Amino acid sequence: MSLFKARDWWASVLGEGEEFDQGCLCVGDVDNSGSGYDKIIVGSFMGMLRIFSPHPAKPDEPSEADTQLLEVQFPDPIIQVEMGKFVSCSELLHLAVLHPRKLSVYAVSGTAGNVEHGDQYQLRLVYEHNLQRTACNMTYGPFGGVTGHHFICIQSMDGMLMFFEQETYAFGRFLPGFLLPGPLSYCIRTDSFITVSSARQVECYRYETLAVATDADTRQDSDQQSKSSGKRLTADWTLVLGEEALDICVPSTSSAMSSIFVLGERNLFCLKDNGQIRFMKKLEFNPSCFLPYGSVSEGSTNILMCNHNNMLLVYQDVTLKWAAQLSCVPVAVRVANFPELKGLVVTLSSDGHLQCAYMGTDPSFFTAPKVDAREVNYDEVDTEMKMLQKVIREATKTQDILPRAETEEELTLIAIVSSNLDEVSCAVIPEMNGMPVPSVTVKVKIKSRSTVQSPKMTVCVQPPLAVTQDQFVLESMGSGCELVVRFSAFLNGHYPPADMCGDIAVSYSSATGIPRVSQCKFNLPLRLVCYPSSAIKNAKYKITVDTNKPPVNLTEVFPDFSEKSENNDSSALGFQLITGSRVIVLASKTSQRYRIQSESFEDIWLVAKELVQRFDQHFASLGVKDFRNSFTGPIPLPEYFETVDHHFELRVTAQKYQDLLSERAVQFRAIQRRLLTRFKDKTPGPLQNLDTLMEGTYRQVIALADAAEDNRERLIQAFTRLRSATHLLILLLSLWQGLSSEQTAILEATLLPLLQDTPQLGWEESVDAAVSHLLKTCLSRSPKDQAISLSTGLLTIPKDTSCLKKHITLLCDRLGKGGRLSLSSEANVPTPVMMPVGCESIPEPIVEQEEEPPLQQDAAKYIKKKQPSKRIKSKSDSSKESSKEKKEKDSGKEKEPKVSSKESKKESSKESSKESKRESTKESKEPSAREKESSKESGKEKTKVSRKSSVKVKEKKSEAGDS
Repeated sequence: MSLFKARDWWASVLGEGEEFDQGCLCVGDVDNSGSGYDKIIVGSFMGMLRIFSPHPAKPDEPSEADTQLLEVQFPDPIIQVEMGKFVSCSELLHLAVLHPRKLSVYAVSGTAGNVEHGDQYQLRLVYEHNLQRTACNMTYGPFGGVTGHHFICIQSMDGMLMFFEQETYAFGRFLPGFLLPGPLSYCIRTDSFITVSSARQVECYRYETLAVATDADTRQDSDQQSKSSGKRLTADWTLVLGEEALDICVPSTSSAMSSIFVLGERNLFCLKDNGQIRFMKKLEFNPSCFLPYGSVSEGSTNILMCNHNNMLLVYQDVTLKWAAQLSCVPVAVRVANFPELKGLVVTLSSDGHLQCAYMGTDPSFFTAPKVDAREVNYDEVDTEMKMLQKVIREATKTQDILPRAETEEELTLIAIVSSNLDEVSCAVIPEMNGMPVPSVTVKVKIKSRSTVQSPKMTVCVQPPLAVTQDQFVLESMGSGCELVVRFSAFLNGHYPPADMCGDIAVSYSSATGIPRVSQCKFNLPLRLVCYPSSAIKNAKYKITVDTNKPPVNLTEVFPDFSEKSENNDSSALGFQLITGSRVIVLASKTSQRYRIQSESFEDIWLVAKELVQRFDQHFASLGVKDFRNSFTGPIPLPEYFETVDHHFELRVTAQKYQDLLSERAVQFRAIQRRLLTRFKDKTPGPLQNLDTLMEGTYRQVIALADAAEDNRERLIQAFTRLRSATHLLILLLSLWQGLSSEQTAILEATLLPLLQDTPQLGWEESVDAAVSHLLKTCLSRSPKDQAISLSTGLLTIPKDTSCLKKHITLLCDRLGKGGRLSLSSEANVPTPVMMPVGCESIPEPIVEQEEEPPLQQDAAKYIKKKQPSKRIKSKSDSSKESSKEKKEKDSGKEKEPKVSSKESKKESSKESSKESKRESTKESKEPSAREKESSKESGKEKTKVSRKSSVKVKEKKSEAGDS
């Protein structure tokens, strides 16, 4: 912001609700008075033409009505006004007014008044041209070197240049490669026209070239223009700008050299008349208009530039000389001379603020008062300095990259979900599976602490849930205002949802114009997607949740489901999902366990989540602080993997449908080309059953498209069921190991990285990469096994889900052994935990043996001297080592579940043979000197490892003997 402000000399507001643009302002001696002073001509899009002769108001004059000379209302909008010698029989200045379909030339004359009302001015039409095409802008000048007269060139919206030699229409030419009109200007020195095309390049066309080019009475293609009479229109030179141009100006400051100024969106270009760049100025603001004019110093040009920050800048070439603050954003700027002051800056804004200003400063008569001489207390100064240094240190310590949020938000949101369902349901589908679909009302209270502008509220729920209205455009709110918005949520799909949560976001602008967003969440009731039903004792899938408190009455925990239940048994409750199976909750009468069972594995999720949450709320209301839910296992991974396989099969099927569709589409287009060739042939011939083949291909394309669409719908349902099953798995893992909220969040981000599947990125590859990352970092066996560099390859759909299943199984196993989820590299050593009673750890598969060597191999690439490579061995060494490792692992896994000895022997023999082959091939490629050194080092390291492992085995045996 500038320290200086433009000093108002005269100002006026033109009309109400009128709009103006950069071509609507013109200054000059339009009435040919000969005084040398200028008048201001302003035209608006409303068709109003005004002429002003401004002068500052005197103290004894109450109004400024005499400054307006003329005001005329035209029936058509005024696009541009220009002043020049447009009449053939006169060298006086006339006014040219451009309308969308008409060009009119007027003579402005004034008559001296005999009374106190002053002079009288009138507007007389000299001639006009009706345009066949809609005009965009115009320019004028002595085209072709004519003297004493000005011709007019009008650019139409479809790219035609129409030339008028005063009262007669000369010719019209179409610009080549035209798409959208741009600014247009005329260069007197080279007799050429400069414009900026939609290709973002400056193009120059000579008047002579335009005159002899192909006639453009009717628009023709480039091929037709080459065949018709006349030369093809080509540009004299072009220059690529790379951005849109706002305006072009060619000031006539010197006859020896002319400069072309082009104002872009972010840069100011100054070009020579041959297209070479003289200089370029990068702007740090958004410009609105500019005006080059003559400078006092020779060889330079002054530029007035206005921007959208209400600033008026004065440049001498590329050097900023002055900056002043304006009261509005101008769209046009001119320099004019008036009786009392010369060189005034005339600006016009888009809403009609006309201002004449100068950039001087008023003298300041303020004098600083004398400072009283007093002695300085150095102790107080020293104390104040220490305090300020302490404040600076604290500020630098707590400095963040992003500014901290304010303690009190400008807008607060509170979402209240009704406790009762709507009496009249708002659901789009009124009935599913013979059951009515209910809806529930959500009330959102919006309260503002300060002024809020243009608030817009967006509601988002996960499908198949839907709301009656998800977009709300609200009115601006003042300080302390409160607004209530209501909408209803309901089920809108034939499958159960995976999440009953919803998000509300309100975007708004603060009083200072800063965009802000306020958010809140709401939870929909379980009653929205299920009804109470009778309990069934047997089911396919069962999950048991343990607590540390005596069993409670389920009717107290679920009062909304117990009222309409068919039986009065307080130890069993049934939940019939509207679009799913029946879920039963059974409470044990003797133990502290609760069983959740259903015929569908993923349908258990919503009821299990609700049960755990309501248990926490119930015991918290009773004042119990040490209540805890737990899960004793085993983790239902086989049931979970069935859902994963079903989702993956649908993804593979979708890819097959996509490939088949592309093949049939290629075949269909090839048949069309063949048929088109036959139909274009002058000599008719047989179609050779191409029409039958095309009809059959068309039916195949339609059938494949229908099948792909049906598969897509089933894939959406399968992904929602997969999300439900994954939520259930995360819940069971957190209850099994007692994970904290941070660890549960990491696990949820790992197993649920996507909200929806896309053809480019699917759930399987995303989860596989995330789980592999955890296994190589925080869940690695030891810091030595931690991966130094992780693979960053492209994620593509896998061939099958076997690798994903192994990684998820290994993740659960590492968590069961005390692994700790953390994003920091320090938490990679598993901490021993006490396993709950009845909990069996998942046996670690042989996959782990296949995973660790690649990790060690990656680490060995970066650590050469400190950690010698273990991979360069002979065949005999590898076979011995594999036998030793097998003995050590067998001795170390005494307390773990046993794996069949036959399978372990087969797998270990296969692994040893594979590793020996790989190592032998590597051994042949490396130099012999490195082989000897590495073999010595690896031998030393093997003895160390074997000693450590033997000590661990002895310790475990001694502990077993003591127990």
